[in-house]
Amino acid sequence: MIDLATWNLSVPVGTPPATITTPRLLQGYKNAYFHSDTGTLFFWVPVTGSKTENAIYPRSELRETQANGTLRNWLYPSANNFLNATLAVNKVPSSGKVVIGQIHAFQSQQPLLKLEYQYKASTNSGSLVAKVRNRPTDSSSKAVTLAENVPLGKNFTYVINLTPGGTLNVKAAGKQWSSKISATWRTKPLYFKAGAYVQDNTGNSKEGAQVTFSKLDIDHNKT
Repeated sequence: MIDLATWNLSVPVGTPPATITTPRLLQGYKNAYFHSDTGTLFFWVPVTGSKTENAIYPRSELRETQANGTLRNWLYPSANNFLNATLAVNKVPSSGKVVIGQIHAFQSQQPLLKLEYQYKASTNSGSLVAKVRNRPTDSSSKAVTLAENVPLGKNFTYVINLTPGGTLNVKAAGKQWSSKISATWRTKPLYFKAGAYVQDNTGNSKEGAQVTFSKLDIDHNKT
């Protein structure tokens, strides 16, 4: 069973979208957009779902918290930081794109990293693309293709690691990529996110992204 004791959940219903607290998740929260009672984490997000403030796409997505449910934000030099996941992307919208993991920045609209699955109907498979912002002030991110030919509906693993020295390591579907980020991130509070953040907002309510996690955990190993 995946431990939900350090997460809250955003689901694309209501205005603003509902946030499900850590204690409520631990009590077995479930609806059409999320459930965990089968031992895996099921996420569904339609392209018609409601959106968080300043976002243009809807999401069913977990956000890192403390064990008491308060928001957890960390500075990367203070620990060796890991997000580990095994999952399958089961359904994609017509854009083919869904974000499945992030390092986000507190009180910012610009994440450090988005890990995105990009499906291509011509190959009946997808690519895993890391979108990295080297500096907090960068207006756009650099896209790095990590792996290709990742089938829809098949499990794969990713590990996102940001070291105390500022090296970003992303391993996905057996491929690995590393890069040094700018030291200007040192003072920015960061946090992990995981789930289904669909990169599409056109179509009907049956169109969207479905993602199923069979493993998900966070580690902050003090140096």
